[in-house]
Amino acid sequence: MGVYLTPIIIKKDVELEDLKGKSFAVDANNYLYQFLALIRKFDGTPLKDSNGNITSHLAGLMFRTTRLILEYKLKMVFVFDGKPPMLKMRELEKRREIKHRATEEWMKALKVGDYEAAFSKAVVTSRLSQTMIDDAKRLLDLLGIPFVQAPSEAEVQAAYMASKGSVWACSSKDYDSLLFNTPKLVRYLTITGKEYLPSRKMFHPLKPELIVLDELLKYHGITLPQLVDLAILIGTDFNEGITGIGPKKALKLIKTYKKIENLPYEFASKLADNYNEVRKIFLESKVTEDYNVEYGSFREEELYNFLCNGRDFSIISVKTVISRMKKFYSEMGQTSLGKWLK
Repeated sequence: MGVYLTPIIIKKDVELEDLKGKSFAVDANNYLYQFLALIRKFDGTPLKDSNGNITSHLAGLMFRTTRLILEYKLKMVFVFDGKPPMLKMRELEKRREIKHRATEEWMKALKVGDYEAAFSKAVVTSRLSQTMIDDAKRLLDLLGIPFVQAPSEAEVQAAYMASKGSVWACSSKDYDSLLFNTPKLVRYLTITGKEYLPSRKMFHPLKPELIVLDELLKYHGITLPQLVDLAILIGTDFNEGITGIGPKKALKLIKTYKKIENLPYEFASKLADNYNEVRKIFLESKVTEDYNVEYGSFREEELYNFLCNGRDFSIISVKTVISRMKKFYSEMGQTSLGKWLK
């Protein structure tokens, strides 16, 4: 879910043309969940092959990514989640309970033929299994698109890569990348973006947003550690916040008292004692320096075999993806994306 910072975020709405040629470390799990939520049949059922393997995420991954690469020359490096911090287990259990309830409500809606309600519940039930992640990695590998396995949270690794200059920015729906010290965050890196709002049973149009960390901190007159403390007061994936404190009130408290340790007892007493562990997750999490952002070889025959024979995609749809990649190579005047990046 990520931390809720919307009311205090300083952002710029941008066009994809403004991002042309830029490179991004993409929160892969976040990216794939978007496809699992949106790419479904009218009754909410995700796309599957004849063996029951879910393929919604593969359809979204290959079609959106190849369009962004071809039409906007975006250099995307996908970063996958590793082992989550122990403090995140509470949040993960909460998400499992929400998905379980949504699944029950989805089945009830289907029984009475209320397909609109069924779809609105189905989008909340998405689960990303290891098989689905492995399929996504295999697809990226066959397309020649680099990916990185993070030791822990993908956003930590992506932010590190951006801070080292390996990529221009992070791409994620969540604001957490800012707390992990990414210089720039781009939300909604999409062509025809839309987000389904289950509570309203409607789609909401999305447009790319650019957030520059230094500009955000300077505007509010705070430091990165203070932004982290602010987030802890609100509540993160790793801790419960203080009831009744939102982003604006948390900002006012941190600007007044500078850090959590200086807060009046009435506030400090409502926070769990392990808030310093949460700080360390944001400011000192483990990353790997063993990563590669260069694009590799594009393997056409293996793509046909995997997608058509292995996951039941039509030859026509796979041809579309392959033709985009071939056209891209041709336009760049190179035989491989690796040479292009170099």
